[in-house]
Order: sequence, then structure tokens, then C-alpha cells
Amino acid sequence: MKKVKVGIVGCGNISSIYFQAGKTFDVFDVVACADLDSDRARGRAEEYGIPKACTVEQLLEDPEIDIVVNLTIPKAHAKVACAALEAGKHVYGEKPLSVSREDGLRMLALAEEKGLRVGNAPDTFLGGGLQTSRKLIDDGWIGEPVAATAFMMGHGHESWHPDPAFYYQTGGGPMFDMGPYYITALISLIGNVKRVTGSARITFPERTVTSEPKYGETIQVETPTHIAGILDFNNGAVGTMITSFDVWHHQLPFIEVYGTEGSMRVPDPNTFGGPVQVRRHDAKEWSEVPLTHGFTENSRGLGLADMAYAIQTGRQHRANGRLSYHVLDIMHGFHDASEQGQHVLLESQCDRPEPLPMGINVHTIDRLLKGE
Repeated sequence: MKKVKVGIVGCGNISSIYFQAGKTFDVFDVVACADLDSDRARGRAEEYGIPKACTVEQLLEDPEIDIVVNLTIPKAHAKVACAALEAGKHVYGEKPLSVSREDGLRMLALAEEKGLRVGNAPDTFLGGGLQTSRKLIDDGWIGEPVAATAFMMGHGHESWHPDPAFYYQTGGGPMFDMGPYYITALISLIGNVKRVTGSARITFPERTVTSEPKYGETIQVETPTHIAGILDFNNGAVGTMITSFDVWHHQLPFIEVYGTEGSMRVPDPNTFGGPVQVRRHDAKEWSEVPLTHGFTENSRGLGLADMAYAIQTGRQHRANGRLSYHVLDIMHGFHDASEQGQHVLLESQCDRPEPLPMGINVHTIDRLLKGE
């Protein structure tokens, strides 16, 4: 099997795991990297033995590269992705798909026009924890899903992140930063969403950085930092979701799904592992369920590997652009509903991504080629 050639644009913190993934999965090779900071690109190339460090333009012009992995900041996602598609490359990006709905739709339309693929993080829903949760639901352990809750709450990034400002700009905030993990997990577990409503606020209009190297700098907050939303799924289930950078402490779960026959606690959707717990209607306590699937360690790049296989076989890849656009539409829907004081009917839809087969790991992932 011929390996797919990958070029990485954006060599910041998140890039490390994608460079490592090129040595973990046997379906693609990272052959080039680029960054606005040329020294950073050269440093990553030396660190991971990448043959070529170059400019973004040179990377896009390279005929060897099949997929561009877009790890730029959210505001640059659409610009870089569309440039890659115009250059005839498939694109796999970090979350969110784009900042605006318009840019997301433009990206998908361009890919369809050129016969190319768009993939997008997160791919944590393909990890052992969430795939086990998916199997339990599909096998009927908790009956038909009735409702779900999802909570991601903390007090923001200014106390620890070296450059936290963009988390408080348009395209950031707790919903656009962390919401994709939770919403993608819910779609994988339950299905797509038909309408949303919500309330949002900015609690602290200014934030003071207490991390280095920008200690003492002031951030003007542009985007809501506490969002409470309701999701009406197409199958009738109702979801409740809160994302916040305004909460100091809480004891709420990551995700729980409530069915006609019992309840399930789902692990942190920002991770690949467990634990997964189930309590059926007649049980006296919660029981931890052994994980049925692999990829329980940090396996970012799994969605990229699945896409690389799919390109060669013609099937749909799981972390696909339609799924990511539906997530983007939902996140905007929460904000829009708060501003408009009404439910927002979603124009987007997506297929519920296919579950991964049991029994695969980085050494046996080629079974995906057969769709097993």
C-alpha cells in the first residue's frame, strides 16, 4: 500500500502529536512542514526528522504532498484550507472547522467542486473510551437515548497559557475552543441535531494574564465566556450543555447519557481513554465497563489516518467536513439563540459517523480498508 504524503502548516504546540502520528500510523508520512516563523518550522523538522521545512507557499506548490494538515489559529483555518484545496490538496484541520459558517460552507463547496476531501479534528470520538460508549448505546445497554448532559467549565487560560489572548477573541471562547469535543462526541453517540437554543454572557470584559511570558498584560474579551445551551436531536433526545471560562469550581460530570433502560457516564471527550460507567434501571450502583476498543492513549492523528485510508478506498472518512460543519453550525446556533431570544433551526445535517471496528490498534488499523 502506498503511503499518503502529508505536509503540516503551523508548527505550534499542537503540532508535536501530529509529527509523532506520522511515525505511529503506517498509512501516511509527514514529508514537509511550514510556519510563519521559519525558525520554528526548521526546529520541528530537525526534531522529528522531517525532510523539508519551507514556506506555506512552497508547501502548497509541492506536487508530492497529498494532504495538508492545517494547525493554524482558528481565524486562519479557512484561508489556509481553501488555499490548499485550490492547490489540489486534501485538507485535515484542527478544530473548529472555521470561524464563520460562510467560510465553512465555502470550504466544503470548494472541496466538492475539486473532488477533494475535508477532514477535521477532534478525532477523540474515535478513541477507546467514546467508542466503547458508542457500542454500549448501539447494543441497547441503556435503551433508547432520552437525554444527555455535557459540561466543560473552568476559569480560562490566562493563568497558565503562554499566549492566551486568542481564546477570548472571535472564534475562541469556551464554546469554540472546547465545544467541538463535546458536541462531536454527542453526535457520535446519539445522532445529529435539528434545533438549538441557549443563553450566553461575558462575565469579565477584561482578563489579566498571570502566566509567563505575558504576565500583567490585559485582554479585551470579544466573545461569550459562559454559554448554556439546549440541543434537540433528530431522534427526539434532548441535550443540555454548558461551556464556561467563568467558573472557579464544580463537580458536574463530563458527559452523561440517559436512556429508557439506564444511564451511562462517558469519559472526558478531550481524551481517548476511559472510564465508562453504566447503571441500568434495576442496578444498585454504577459499574465500570471494560473498554472494548483500543486507542486509549493520546492518539491524535487517528482521524487523519482514517481519512488517508478512505482516500485510497473511496469510503467516507469518519472525522469529515460535514460532521465538523454541523458542529460549527450548532455552536453558532447557541450564540445566535442567545442574541435573538429564540430557538434556532439548523440548516446543516450530517451522517452519524460509522463506529470503528473492534480489535484494531495502530498495528492492525489496515482492517479499516475493508470497512470491517
